[in-house]
Amino acid sequence: MYRYFRISVVACAVAMLTACASDGTSTKAQPPSVTQAAPVGSVKGSAWVHTDASLKAAVDNAWVVLPASVTGGAAYAGLLKDAPATRGKAPVVVFVHGSSGVAPAIKAWQQWLADTLGVASLTADSMQLPDRLTYKSPVAPQVYEKIHAMRAQELAAAIAAVPSLPWADPKQLVVAGTSEGAVAVARYRATTSAPQEKGRMIFSWSCEDNYHVQTHRTQLPQTLPVLNIMSSTDMYFSQSNPWLGNPDAKGHCGEALAMNKVSSIVLIPGEPHTLFNLPQAQQAQAGFLRGVFALR
Repeated sequence: MYRYFRISVVACAVAMLTACASDGTSTKAQPPSVTQAAPVGSVKGSAWVHTDASLKAAVDNAWVVLPASVTGGAAYAGLLKDAPATRGKAPVVVFVHGSSGVAPAIKAWQQWLADTLGVASLTADSMQLPDRLTYKSPVAPQVYEKIHAMRAQELAAAIAAVPSLPWADPKQLVVAGTSEGAVAVARYRATTSAPQEKGRMIFSWSCEDNYHVQTHRTQLPQTLPVLNIMSSTDMYFSQSNPWLGNPDAKGHCGEALAMNKVSSIVLIPGEPHTLFNLPQAQQAQAGFLRGVFALR
């Protein structure tokens, strides 16, 4: 049985995570040698509030991977609207993608969940909103907050859909997200009518005030298991970013989780922003999910 542990002073790696590997898609971030001015960001698109149609499209076009335990054969990987008939139910992770959309790295990660742990997953597609607001950082905090509000809509809609999915066990739910999407996960507050989560996983978001938010507004319940995985040199949310906007930032969710005794924080030295597919990140996730889902 996986034992949860609280890290109040976070080291650069936990004992079992000694190998530091790259996912092959990004160059390792390095701390800045000098203070640099913020680059000039940009904004495209004008829509930042979902319509009923676009929110439905975001969920219908979610990328799902269903394990063999519910398909009766090979795992299914594809759009939710095209999912095959299934039998039985599986634990499910509702995932919120980052600013790049449902990228190949996310699809690979979802496949790993199904193949290794027998866990189903769903990632709603935020890009279904026509003329969706996109950006190149940094932009004004007010712009980011418009995006965060939209991502919160998508997360709530995806979670609300879980009880109607024939393959999803609504009593075995974990909510997860990366980068921009992880802000929605950190801020999420479940309603009494929504499926109640077993835990949350927050990748590449530090739950702190910085350029990416007006205030971080973290809402993590103090009794809910939470796993936060960060690069120690995250190019956006650690002190490696010379325009972070918070000289006291720690680069992880330690302060937000200070009173949560069933949380874990894993800092991986020198790795890129996108890190959920790294072997040491997967080791931590596997232990966490086996614990909260009571998997064998």
